[in-house]
Amino acid sequence: MERAIKRPASFDGDGVGDGDQPGRKSTPLSLTHPVSPPMKKRRLAEDAAGQAAVHSQTFRSPFQLTRIRDLPPELNRDTISLKDILGDPLISECWEFNYLHDIDFLMNAFDEDVRGLVKVHVVHGFWKKEDPNRLELQNMASRYSNVSLHSAFLPEMFGTHHSKMMILLRHDDTAQIVIHTANMIIRDWTNMTQAVWLSPRLPLMKSSQQETSQEHRVGSGAKFKMDFLNYLRSYDTRRVTCRPIISQLEKYDFSAIKGSLIASVPGRHSIHDESPTRWGWAAMAQALKAVPVSPAKSEVAVQVSSIATLGPTDSWLKNTLFKALGGGRGTGLQTPEFKVVFPTADEIRKSLDGYASGGSIHTKIQSSQQMKQLQYLKPIFCHWANDSADGTDLGDAIIKEAGRKRAAPHIKTYIRYGNMSDQTIDWALVTSANLSKQAWGEAVNQAGEIRISSYELGVLVWPALYAEDAVMKATFLTDSLAEADNKPAVALRLPYNLPLQPYGKQEVPWVATANHSEPDWMGQVWKHE
Repeated sequence: MERAIKRPASFDGDGVGDGDQPGRKSTPLSLTHPVSPPMKKRRLAEDAAGQAAVHSQTFRSPFQLTRIRDLPPELNRDTISLKDILGDPLISECWEFNYLHDIDFLMNAFDEDVRGLVKVHVVHGFWKKEDPNRLELQNMASRYSNVSLHSAFLPEMFGTHHSKMMILLRHDDTAQIVIHTANMIIRDWTNMTQAVWLSPRLPLMKSSQQETSQEHRVGSGAKFKMDFLNYLRSYDTRRVTCRPIISQLEKYDFSAIKGSLIASVPGRHSIHDESPTRWGWAAMAQALKAVPVSPAKSEVAVQVSSIATLGPTDSWLKNTLFKALGGGRGTGLQTPEFKVVFPTADEIRKSLDGYASGGSIHTKIQSSQQMKQLQYLKPIFCHWANDSADGTDLGDAIIKEAGRKRAAPHIKTYIRYGNMSDQTIDWALVTSANLSKQAWGEAVNQAGEIRISSYELGVLVWPALYAEDAVMKATFLTDSLAEADNKPAVALRLPYNLPLQPYGKQEVPWVATANHSEPDWMGQVWKHE
């Protein structure tokens, strides 16, 4: 007998949702010389060896995929779990920011000998006192004397606290920032595709160390620190929330960080003020001015888990968000081609959790406005799994397997491919931000303001952060590259297969608010109530 699954009732601020209820239960090469040549020749040889080491240098992917419970080890190489992140017994304090929280699940990830001693701060967005999610959080937190709850201020009616991040302080006087894409619930950390960015361990600043404004270039650790602390300060506009962790982080040296913080905070933000930190799509546009991009025809792949109502025309998408994403440093730049990676119902049916995965993936195509939106999105829609019998035939193309096509995507990535044929990458962003005005911000209004509804957080990386002449290349099933031939090379672990497969003429995206009578691989059907 067919069993029906009811779609979870939780929604994010996109009007579409994360959709799950909290669950219950190479280093540089060294060269040795057996015979020492004369000093001049030896110096020349050392210089040559040094150049060879530089040009063969490779860097591991700045983003990691999370471990998938129901996939074999060969598909989980170089992946990370929540216990890998939180299981260090030296962790003394944790600030956890998210949309959905299962505090029992969070606490279980800490080392069992210290989980009762770690100071845990949970920052959530359930500001209404009668909100069932808030009441459930309070109930769970009451079982742990070392857990404190903090409610984020949300001035926008349709906004959510959608950022996904942890700040870790350790007994060895180091700090670490973890920005990721998963809700703090069991399902998100088991069979859903997610990504994690881990900062280096940040030491305390030396007493004589001072940061100058010249160090605040885009991509620098100093700029990241400034933007990150400004992001945290946004929580304190109405009441003290993050001031204690801000005062601690001010003492740490962020210089080892390579990346640009791309964040959103709710409110109306002027594009004419002198604020050093921009938000939403304006932050992306500002950062990309410093990022070298290929002058050749490029592609930007927007891969998300939710698509909100963007409007009956592509005005906002094309003239606001895509315009911001299309920027870069260089001459003779061409407007990139945009693609949106989003699963169909068939891909959800075949996913590891079947239709249950669909509760975390959202768009709508029922109303006339939504159908108009589908009309302009349909030509740029591409599959997540890239193996649809009804999708565009990829012909003799060699498929690069990422090993995640059956782990439904809750990850959000925005990647510019400078050369899609050899998978070289101009820049990549991992973020909590889905395809929505609430997350990225609306178009500039007549007052010169951008209206943003939600808290979002992401990290933008590009090859020049690692070496001036570096290249970034896509990797599959691993976080590492083989030794580069001529230039320093940065790996970027991809969560989806390449080349991308466009939707077929009859295909439409997965819709969680529709009924799906065709059974998934476990024999279940999906009924929306």
